[in-house]
Amino acid sequence: MNYLEAIGQPKPLGIYVHIPFCRSKCAYCDFNSFVPTGKEVMTEYVSALIAHMESYKTVVSDGYAPDTVFIGGGTPTALPPEELFRLVRAIKRIFSLPKDAEFTVEANPATVSYSTLARLRRMGVNRLSMGLQSAHENELKALGRIHTRQDFARSFRMARDARYDNINVDLMFGIPGQTMDSLLHSLNYLTRYMPDHISLYDLKIEPGTKFYENYREIRPLLPGEDAEADMYLAAIDFLRERGYVQYEISNFCHPGHGCLHNLKYWNCDEYLGFGVSAHSYFNGQRFSFTPELDRYVQGVTVKDSRVKITAECEEIGERERIGEYVMLRLRLCDGIDEREFAHRFGYSFEALYGDKCRKFVRLGYMTVQGGVTALTPAGMFVSNAILSDILEFEDLGRYQFS
Repeated sequence: MNYLEAIGQPKPLGIYVHIPFCRSKCAYCDFNSFVPTGKEVMTEYVSALIAHMESYKTVVSDGYAPDTVFIGGGTPTALPPEELFRLVRAIKRIFSLPKDAEFTVEANPATVSYSTLARLRRMGVNRLSMGLQSAHENELKALGRIHTRQDFARSFRMARDARYDNINVDLMFGIPGQTMDSLLHSLNYLTRYMPDHISLYDLKIEPGTKFYENYREIRPLLPGEDAEADMYLAAIDFLRERGYVQYEISNFCHPGHGCLHNLKYWNCDEYLGFGVSAHSYFNGQRFSFTPELDRYVQGVTVKDSRVKITAECEEIGERERIGEYVMLRLRLCDGIDEREFAHRFGYSFEALYGDKCRKFVRLGYMTVQGGVTALTPAGMFVSNAILSDILEFEDLGRYQFS
């Protein structure tokens, strides 16, 4: 029993809603997303999402207080505006969101209008996450993005005009044909708009993507690993000089604008995910839903007991909880505090992991100061290799970061 339970207070909860629809599939994307066949399938899916969330209303209201929402994808703004509005209204109603809840919607610069953004803002959406990825048209074309730099500029200005004061923008490095100069140019272009939050992602070639299928063709165009490491470290310095605080491997913000929803993942707090392929950590269980759209819609709306929408479900034992906490907390610049770890689990972090961490301290990839163990910027770039050495863990795909 945690402190909030002990004093009878509801526990915070994050809500994630997955929209799998896009106008086109980007060459690097391995998320569950696709081009819909028409508006009807999107309407049916939104209805299924609402019905699914309704089924959790009672259990959530008994002991939980949702305080963050993240509608991600895919491209949520690829939905017809009225369907997106219907979904937002339902989320607020079902989960009785407080007025100050962080409510994020992802948006592609080519799929938004001022009227849609303004109405979402009036409805309580107070954070946008926009994908720029690059300020160079040739790099955007290589990625398969449907927007241009001009689309981004227009959309960002519309968002500010619609009174959004918490905007994240995604940027990528390691793009085919990208150089250090072109990355720094993209960073310079982006920071002139002064977004409140920047997510900087290293391009990964994943199975099932167009890049993976055409790897032989694009491999000569990819920056090498050493060049990518230099890009990452240079970007950290560039953003720091312009007032952005790095608080996680891929995330930077102006003070007070860290993503509260994603912090739930990194702090191993509870969240519920709705939609195809969505994952949850709730009431001591980790579970996910089917990636198949038809199965999800039928299972939720028809309520046929023969149609199972749960893809995976497991009880999280103590060892798994500790391992996940270490894996996720080390993504944060704050790292792991020995005292907090002992209070949370009743064990010494030093006793469990100290020997393995000391090796990386000697190599310059970790620091231990005042009882806090954290990755250095160089360590963050190779964090997966470090974590796989420290503990056994599965891939990070279950976490919907942005």
